[in-house]
Amino acid sequence: MSPVQPGAASNGGENTAFIVLISCAATLGGFLFGFDSGVINGTVDGLRQAFNSSEAALGFEVASMLLGCAIGAFVAGWLGDRLGRRGVLIVAAVMFLVSALGAGAAHASWLFVCARVLGGFAVGAASVMSPAYIAEVASARYRGRLATVQQMAIICGLFAAFLSNYLLARAAGASTEPLWLGQEAWRWMFWMQALPSLLFLLLLLVIPESPRFLVMKGRQAQARAVLGRLYGERAAVNKQAEIEASLAQDQHKPRFGDLLNKATGKLRPIVWVGIGLAMFQQLVGINVVFYYGAVLWQAVGFSESDALLINVLSGALSIGACLLTVMLIDRIGRKPLLWVGSVGMSVALVLMVVAFASGSLAEGRLQLSDGMGRLALVAANVYVVFFNMSWGPVMWVMLGEMFPNQIRGPALAVAGAAQWTSNFAITVTFPMLLAGIGLAGAYGIYTVAAILSIIFVVRYVRETKGKELEQMEG
Repeated sequence: MSPVQPGAASNGGENTAFIVLISCAATLGGFLFGFDSGVINGTVDGLRQAFNSSEAALGFEVASMLLGCAIGAFVAGWLGDRLGRRGVLIVAAVMFLVSALGAGAAHASWLFVCARVLGGFAVGAASVMSPAYIAEVASARYRGRLATVQQMAIICGLFAAFLSNYLLARAAGASTEPLWLGQEAWRWMFWMQALPSLLFLLLLLVIPESPRFLVMKGRQAQARAVLGRLYGERAAVNKQAEIEASLAQDQHKPRFGDLLNKATGKLRPIVWVGIGLAMFQQLVGINVVFYYGAVLWQAVGFSESDALLINVLSGALSIGACLLTVMLIDRIGRKPLLWVGSVGMSVALVLMVVAFASGSLAEGRLQLSDGMGRLALVAANVYVVFFNMSWGPVMWVMLGEMFPNQIRGPALAVAGAAQWTSNFAITVTFPMLLAGIGLAGAYGIYTVAAILSIIFVVRYVRETKGKELEQMEG
């Protein structure tokens, strides 16, 4: 199967339907990012039983994917400048498929970790390349909405994983009970990911390469053909000239040295802002809810079935929050959504800390009164909603568009690696924090990060709404 051969949309203008379709194909990487991140939520008991894992070992098994994510995100920009945006996504799709099959089949902890690290590499690469691809094919007037669909896809992937986990565990009676072919339900939770992975691979084989990558590689005729299909022949001429002019300012190939200011020898401020955005998105603790949601709610007295159902509810609310962002991001901009989200998360996290601090331990589990249990549940879902209408989608949108063309690949690599390294640190430490300082202490740390993120956005983040990629300054 060969890529779609783009011809002129028409001399009359932009082929919006085609842009939306190829962007949606790219966002399947986000769906798999979400599914791969969420599926672990329902398998923690199975992993503990199958591998006889200690709390530290369990934390590493859950977080092992994130090591691969950090590596994948770090090299994705470099690979994207060599293999192409589409080429990197094809490699990621194959890795998603192999990882899903391997994680479900693993009968030793080290094999499971290897499969998850491989899947993590795919997640990290897709997390960088999917929004970059979308940003490079969409025009400024609706680029934010299309890039936000990437986060919608991530949340839909999380929701699909939560729903799949719930239904499989319910069908088997528990996640650790046999389901089909004598295999435990938690193994089937991983194997379910093979279906969207295969679909992603097939769709990637028929979408075109990013025109900005083609120009960068000197493949002008192919770039012109793709741009003609995207924007119409007349606009394609001007757009190609803009891209060439942007790249002509610095003729050498993109490299990590470009991230340094030539005059001072220090990292460019825009790169520091990208790193800050990437780290704060994780330091607020959102993936503790995504990865350990079932553990969290069982820790305060809910059954496994109810805890998995709460995850489904959180996933549905997240989708609604992302829909709101799709409608608002190109109207009110990126920065307002970020600081509103930071304020909302801060308030919700304070309420969660208050609820968890009111509990008492009984038989190793935190017991909350009915009122405080409801407060914790409502506050947690408010927190998830504010995250998914702000930092969840907007951080990825900004990373895909905020850097100048010449440094986009290396800057995305550094920011993506920072995001996944922070994710790993938060994820691997949560079981130990839970055992050491309890839920209130752990969420107190995330609350401080959320409050600091308000200051960061107000002081350092610059608005990118309505700007073409060639207008971005470093």
